Amino acid sequence: MLNYLWGVMILIGIAVAAFTGKMPDITNAAVDSSKEAVTTCITMLGIISMWTGLMKIAEEAGLIKVLSKKMMPFLRFLFPDIPKKHKSLEYIATNVIANIFGLGWAATPAGIKAMEEMQKLNLKKDTASKSMCMFMVFNMSSLQLICVNLIAYRSQYNSQSPSEIIGPGFFATFISTLAGIAITKVIERWYVK
Repeated sequence: MLNYLWGVMILIGIAVAAFTGKMPDITNAAVDSSKEAVTTCITMLGIISMWTGLMKIAEEAGLIKVLSKKMMPFLRFLFPDIPKKHKSLEYIATNVIANIFGLGWAATPAGIKAMEEMQKLNLKKDTASKSMCMFMVFNMSSLQLICVNLIAYRSQYNSQSPSEIIGPGFFATFISTLAGIAITKVIERWYVK
């Protein structure tokens, strides 16, 4: 459906540009945007490589395991239906740690594995469990200490201080995560049987 919507919008834009004599502007914008897209991809590739490498070093050094153990009481509060020492809790912890460091692309595989493991515990296979819903909300709110993508974009566009977004970014994602957890807990208590 979205493909059709985008296709129609593009066709309308081209038609309007043709009727108003702005076709050269459309062509120039398309070429400039293509150049900018390639530049952004190269910039992001460098940033992604650096942070993914740091995450791998942290994993090899045992830091991920230590942080996962520290998070277990909090994860037990969020996911009381998941048995202790269940594999899904490890995947959830890895996903959360990757998100906190702004590595959403590295968090995705752990998130998928966590959902697969939670589905094994799910009694109603055609309906998401409470733990699955909580994980989706917690994951989507994406608590981030370091907003890697925003820092990379700000750096690419010559920001004087690309990392000044860290404080406001952390505050915004902290509030959204708290709100998501609170609303999900309320819904669990009052509406889920």
